[in-house]
Order: sequence, then C-alpha cells, then structure tokens
Amino acid sequence: MKFGSTLGVLLCVSGVLFAQEDRDFLTPNEVEQVREAQAPDDRLLLYVHFARERMDLLQDYLAHEKQGRSIFIHNTLEDYSKIIEAIDAVSDDALRHNRPLDKGLLAVVNAEKEFLDKLNKIEESQPKDLDRYKFVLEQAIDTTNDSRELSLEDSKKRGAELAAGDAKEKQEREAVMSSKEVAERKKANQADQNQQKKTPSLYRPGEKPQQPPQ
Repeated sequence: MKFGSTLGVLLCVSGVLFAQEDRDFLTPNEVEQVREAQAPDDRLLLYVHFARERMDLLQDYLAHEKQGRSIFIHNTLEDYSKIIEAIDAVSDDALRHNRPLDKGLLAVVNAEKEFLDKLNKIEESQPKDLDRYKFVLEQAIDTTNDSRELSLEDSKKRGAELAAGDAKEKQEREAVMSSKEVAERKKANQADQNQQKKTPSLYRPGEKPQQPPQ
C-alpha cells in the first residue's frame, strides 16, 4: 500500500474516533426537554425516561445478530452511563440547595434496579461480540450500582457529606494559593459585598446633585 493511501486510512479512522468522542449523549430534542424541565424532580423523571429508551435500544440491537451492531451497542451503553451520571449530578445539586426530591428519586430507585437486572443478564448471556463492548458494559453496571446506592442513601446524610466535601475542596484550593492571592480574593469578595450594599444612584459618574437656590 502506498504511503498516501495509508495516511488516508489513518486519517479516516482518526476522524471516526474523534467523532465518537465528540458525540453528545443526548439528542437535540432531549437537550431541549431538559432545558425546559427546571424542577429537579422533573429532570430526574426525564433522565429515567431517556435511560429506559437506551435500554430498549440495547435489547433491540442484541436481539438481532447483524454485522456491525457492536459499535451501536457500545455507543448506546456509553450514552446510558452518561445519563445515569447526569441523574447523580441533578440529585447532588438539588441536595446542595435543599430542593425537594420526591417522585423523581423514587422513579430512579425503581428504574435502576430494573436496569441493573437487564445489564447483568446481558453480561451473563455472553453474546458472541461481547469482547467489543465488554468494558463499557462493565462500566454501565458499576455506574448504575453506585448511583442506586446513592439514591437509597438517606438524603440528609448525603447532603451533609456533599457540604463537607465542598468545604474540604475549597480549603484545599485555598491551601495551594499564595497568601497574596487569598488576600486579593477576600478583598474582591468584600468589595462586591460593599457594592451590593450601596444605594443605587441616578446620577452619572462624577455628576453631583445640584444645590437648591438660596
């Protein structure tokens, strides 16, 4: 094979790999639905719905031994795992801001048990092309397991752990900063607070109120 042809093949393969890495785990329509769902409960219900759709897609791919299906199974498993991670992110954010999680969290707990059963059955069935997506399948199982454990954890305890983790992270960030940087940051924060306390003025900068005639 000529060098030019070899280079062309390598560029094509690299382009495909880059496109896969750059692929969004949600469709444009799903992204729009998430934007419209402001309440954490609503977002959790949406993500559960999206995860279930990916699970149905997996079952459909696995039911038909078509050539090249492994890449679709691989990508669907990756998307599913990212959806589960998004569920955890929404839950954590809600707990940090003391926002209620009722219907959504219950739906997550029930759905993730169902998802785990299906993922474990896929692994146990040992499909012929399992080697091509075994790693992402194991990741999906681990991600779902971890997420379900978090969802079953006491909300107050989980919220306290998140707050403690945030405080520790802030302390570690400040520890690596120089004393000058810390002082400048505190000064900037104080200036912002002072600015917020000031009464808004209708006068332009440098303009003084006119003195009443005597």
